[in-house]
Amino acid sequence: MKKIAIFLCLSVALLTSVFANEGKAKALQENNEVAANIDLSDSAEETPGTAEDGHAEEGEHPSAPGWLVIPFVLLLLMIATGPLFYEHFWHKNYPIVAVSLAILVVLYYLFVLHNVHNPVHALAEYIQFIALLTGLFVASGGIMINVDKEAKPLTNIVILLVGAVIANIIGTTGASMLLIRPFIRLNKNRIKAYHIIFFIFMVSNIGGSLTPIGDPPLFLGFLKGVPFFWTLLNNSVSWVFALVFLAGIFYFIDRNNKADYSFGEDPQDFTNKVTVVGARNFGWLLVIILSVFLDPNVLEWVPAIHYEGQKFSFIREIIMLSAAFLSFKFAEKKALEGNDFNFEPIREVAFIFIGIFGTMMPALELVSNFAQSEAGAPLITHNSLYWGTGALSGFLDNAPTYLNFLTAAMAAKGGDIGQVKDVVAFAAGGTYADSVLALKAISIAAVFFGAMTYIGNGPNFMVKSIAEQIGIKMPSFFGYILRFSIPILLPLFFIVWLIFFYSHPV
Repeated sequence: MKKIAIFLCLSVALLTSVFANEGKAKALQENNEVAANIDLSDSAEETPGTAEDGHAEEGEHPSAPGWLVIPFVLLLLMIATGPLFYEHFWHKNYPIVAVSLAILVVLYYLFVLHNVHNPVHALAEYIQFIALLTGLFVASGGIMINVDKEAKPLTNIVILLVGAVIANIIGTTGASMLLIRPFIRLNKNRIKAYHIIFFIFMVSNIGGSLTPIGDPPLFLGFLKGVPFFWTLLNNSVSWVFALVFLAGIFYFIDRNNKADYSFGEDPQDFTNKVTVVGARNFGWLLVIILSVFLDPNVLEWVPAIHYEGQKFSFIREIIMLSAAFLSFKFAEKKALEGNDFNFEPIREVAFIFIGIFGTMMPALELVSNFAQSEAGAPLITHNSLYWGTGALSGFLDNAPTYLNFLTAAMAAKGGDIGQVKDVVAFAAGGTYADSVLALKAISIAAVFFGAMTYIGNGPNFMVKSIAEQIGIKMPSFFGYILRFSIPILLPLFFIVWLIFFYSHPV
């Protein structure tokens, strides 16, 4: 506690110093702007709030300074190095560190930039994010699936591919939580880290590319106006290609896995049956999935919190969290015990991602501003959107990354993401040049590249945490990237780009 107190005191002292300096600079800047506005009022009327004159339009706020991304970078570095170099401190104090860094950034937005808009939106997005993950995690934790088959490469591939399909029905989080434990149990006598890594690749990320339910960024696109079946029609070929590619590599690795952790036990007689305990929880999963569509921006009759002309959902989140509580309360004890169910994985995700959502606001803002600037707009092509969305989706949460790049892509073509008719036209093609290919690049990259790191997508961290609790030695943050993401995923993503995007002229 002493270390935590020192950390918080230093943080407050640093923030206080920043506020003081920024306040003086802001006061001087405002005085200068008042004088300038008196002299230039006539010209300002001719070109109000344009990007060229450097002034924000009415209702807008000053942009975050570049150095404000430091807390986000620091959090990523601590997530990467904590389990390696100061494991005891990290596992004990990561909630304090994540929340404190988020508070620093939020306070700067509130009291220095006088920007309430961004923190409110980040909080709303976080609540939506964690409510869905909590609901799916708890409800699926009460379902115990047992696959009584021999752990062969083909059996494992079937489970991974079935999981990829299911991910489009109950989301990557739901599919991951439903299948990760039976997948581990199936391979208990030969389980290695690569089993978990490929599960993250295929089920927790790439699998959910075909429907808005599959992955959060696609759902955000659906809410903005992208037709529900657009992703199925446009992403299916690249989805199949990526899964076949990964299944082939997995088969080669798994076929050569000769490990035997049975310790001389008698060979098991397999019944080749699949049994389910706690099937009633599928009903709770259905409630959670259906509640996803209770969005007040789509359904006018759904109650909402109104803020700055926008509507934030709360009924949906109440239903999800209530379903989580009830599914746990009435779950079959045998299923919970068989799954070794506990709340530590969702607790870890909740704290880590409150830090990520709180600190990533400046990074997203800087990317969005550049993409929509005079210098950045000409660089917006389907190729740059693919790599740009992908690169950031691996380290930022892929849902807001998707939204920022879609905003930039539409703005560069003269469209407005706030207008449903513009989004529909952008998805349909014909109105905006290269729009279908641009949207496809953003959609595929946001979902696929979420597998690049443990923090690219919510289920990644949860799957890792479950595996580690069972006793599986998982690679570190950098180990995951260096041993698996770079040698396996990057070549795949490059080939996907060559086949589906590079060969298409602008």
